Amino acid sequence: MEIERLAIVGAGLIGASWAALACAHGLPVSAYDPNPEAEQRFLDHVARSRHQLAELGLEGTAEVSFSTDLERALDGAGFVQENGPENEVVKRKLLAEIDGLSAPEAIIASSTSALVRSAIVADCARPERIVVAHPFNPPHLVPLVEIVGADTEIVARTAAFYRSLGRRPVVLNREMPGHIANRLASALYREAVHLVEQGVASVADIDAALCNGPGLRWALMGPHMTYHLGGGEGGIAGYLTHLGPSQVRRWQSLGSPSLDAEVQAKIVSGVAEEAAGRSIAELERRRDEGLLALLKARKLVSD
Repeated sequence: MEIERLAIVGAGLIGASWAALACAHGLPVSAYDPNPEAEQRFLDHVARSRHQLAELGLEGTAEVSFSTDLERALDGAGFVQENGPENEVVKRKLLAEIDGLSAPEAIIASSTSALVRSAIVADCARPERIVVAHPFNPPHLVPLVEIVGADTEIVARTAAFYRSLGRRPVVLNREMPGHIANRLASALYREAVHLVEQGVASVADIDAALCNGPGLRWALMGPHMTYHLGGGEGGIAGYLTHLGPSQVRRWQSLGSPSLDAEVQAKIVSGVAEEAAGRSIAELERRRDEGLLALLKARKLVSD
């Protein structure tokens, strides 16, 4: 079924980012949030995001509307992007309500970073048409969408929809807390915290080591393909044979840090020093400028 309207449920930063992306691709959007004061913030963020997307050549001007009436926002939507609070009880109730009000053929996608699909669809009458679709912030600039579903046809339609918006969907074969990317990020951050805890380097130098080293390669290819090249002519098989044991030794030396008050204070102090007085808004602006530059210049080595 061709999707002619996108409904956004939850008009915060993530919802506004999705709305801007859809609008820039010529897809009308109807957004819902129970808080009437969210409307102006939502529209302002959509406008800023659309300006960024225009730098990438996406200049669609489809309609974006806002409502505090859920049924009205869902009317005519072939795809629903739910971005409610990361709370299992709230998600279950909200998804059941959306399921009851949406058109029978509509796909419902829930954005959750750690909750598992089987739990949050438990109260839905038609759970097979509900998928987890987890983006990375900000979704109008970061292409990744992680998809978890029970119906292969629904999953395929969902992936096709996100590809039509220029996203890069990945499909999990089974549900897993944190999906793929957040688990990878959590593993990396655990070791970053361990290095702070052990006094190995400053917060700023730990961050610099990542974004000026492996982070550059990871923007082009993932860890498996990176190590494939690390094996020289023998590729990944050669790497695993000859350098696999050293990888295991490094795994065995990785830490399991605590996040006690002392470690938290070190991290907070180190981040403040690295931020050098720049506000969250300023850092976000600089991040988004960098993302735009990367997206314009990036050429994927493998996809």
